[in-house]
Amino acid sequence: MHALRRAIRYLRPYWLTAIGAVISLTLVTGANLVIPQLIRWVIDDGITAGSMPTVLWGALGLVGVALVRSLFNFTQSYWSEKASQNVAFDVRNDLFDKIQSLSFSYHDRAQTGQLMTRLTSDVEMVRQFTGMGLFQFVNAFIMLFGSATLLLVMNWRLALVALGTIPLILVIITRFITTIRPLFEQAQAKLGTLNTVLQENLAGVRVIKAFVREPFEAARFRAANRAYLETNLQAVRTFATNFPFVFFIFNLGTLGIVWIGGNMVISARLSLGELAAFITYLNFMMFPMMMIGMLGAMIARAAASARRIFEILDAQSEVTDRPGAVTLPPIKGRVAFEDVSFRYIGSERDTLSHVSFVAEPGQTVAIVGATGSGKSTIINLIPRFYDVTDGRVTVDGYDVRDVTLDSLRSQIGIVLQETTLFSGTIRDNIAYGRPDASDEEVIAAAKAAQAHHFIMEMPEGYQTRVGERGVGLSGGQRQRIAIARALLIDPRILILDDSTSSVDAETEYQIQQALDRLMVGRTSFVIAQRISTVRNADLILVLDKGRLAAMGTHEQLLAESPLYAEIVYSQLREESPVAMAA
Repeated sequence: MHALRRAIRYLRPYWLTAIGAVISLTLVTGANLVIPQLIRWVIDDGITAGSMPTVLWGALGLVGVALVRSLFNFTQSYWSEKASQNVAFDVRNDLFDKIQSLSFSYHDRAQTGQLMTRLTSDVEMVRQFTGMGLFQFVNAFIMLFGSATLLLVMNWRLALVALGTIPLILVIITRFITTIRPLFEQAQAKLGTLNTVLQENLAGVRVIKAFVREPFEAARFRAANRAYLETNLQAVRTFATNFPFVFFIFNLGTLGIVWIGGNMVISARLSLGELAAFITYLNFMMFPMMMIGMLGAMIARAAASARRIFEILDAQSEVTDRPGAVTLPPIKGRVAFEDVSFRYIGSERDTLSHVSFVAEPGQTVAIVGATGSGKSTIINLIPRFYDVTDGRVTVDGYDVRDVTLDSLRSQIGIVLQETTLFSGTIRDNIAYGRPDASDEEVIAAAKAAQAHHFIMEMPEGYQTRVGERGVGLSGGQRQRIAIARALLIDPRILILDDSTSSVDAETEYQIQQALDRLMVGRTSFVIAQRISTVRNADLILVLDKGRLAAMGTHEQLLAESPLYAEIVYSQLREESPVAMAA
């Protein structure tokens, strides 16, 4: 219940709306409790006494009560829904902001489908509770205690017969809620798994079709869907097992009231109208009992969802601004790794081990090595996507952990190996890091990245919509837009993670010529599989299983590093070592 209490706190900014909903519910309940007394009056003083005016006034009274109920049912529904929608709005925003703030290591472990489920389905479960569930739960208790009180006032002996069934019903409902809660938690987890399978399928649909794996993926989805179905059916069976007993006990109570009350009417100790009112109050008392059972299921589901939501909201990011972190001033671009070691969470060995090097301002540093040697890890540590395990990374002498993340990353331009574009126009994607950039600046960055020509060939030029993840553009086009996006922020440090891997030789040459000019005055880190990209670098780092095996210029490494020569032969075969040495 702790998670639910935390969820209820989201109602605080909307307390006036919530109070309005509660007052409306109370008035509706009060109107309901008046109805049996009107029925008693009509029967005893109207029908039994043969007074038609009393019957007419009683009918008008019932119509008036119905109108009051309708009015306040509307205000209750509107205000409770308004409050719950605002709660959902705030929770979704907080969740999204939190997910954005979490470090790369969290996203390495999290499943996209699970995160999407918590932002959608779990938030909806909490919304339903804070809207209908919470207020109806309050209404159920008001109705229950109001009916029980009036039963005791009318005839306490007969009331004890009716109230005697409540403890047993509460035992059944409590057991039901205890059983159903973990089932709902499992169901939400299974839904998250189902969404993960769906998300992977949609993202990889081209690969699936290329390898003719549609039957396998269909079977995988059906298996996840079956697991979700079975958990829900188990919850349905729990409903079906418990609630018939509640109805049976309630009917026994009603039978007792009819039997004993009937005898009291016959012996003139109770009027017929009082018996009718008594049975109506009994139904009013049983209705909230049933409602509490149903709401118990909603509460159990909302509690499971709230717990899943607060798991994310309570998650701690491994990379945050330290207390007292300073703003990094405009930098020259000197980057130093000082005995740096790094290990990913859950890994049994270091990805980087005791790596030390210095990149002076304006230098181009190329990083080469076999897959898994730690190339991408080095460039991830510079903008502090991860924190080092040992040692330190400095920019212009500042430990990157001692400066604010925004001031550090805003001076670093990055083109990752996996190009990501967002739905919107080409201009929006180029100006993603500087939304206030002028059209002239956007065009200049596109020209520098050799993207302007193909953009102008498109029907709407820079206003052409690229579609989800850049669908409709070639790999080379997407990469050139990503390069333009990085160049537009005019970074002092430029990181290119194999950024020309998806373009042809002619396009790569054009991009490289532009980058050679733009790298002047910037410290650039380049990861590439093509030797032509790195041969002119000021410093080449050769990594082997997380260690810095060698560093130097292209000519120095060809002469002194057998590993570099092996990489040239095995992975970067564009030119032979003899040709490159010439």
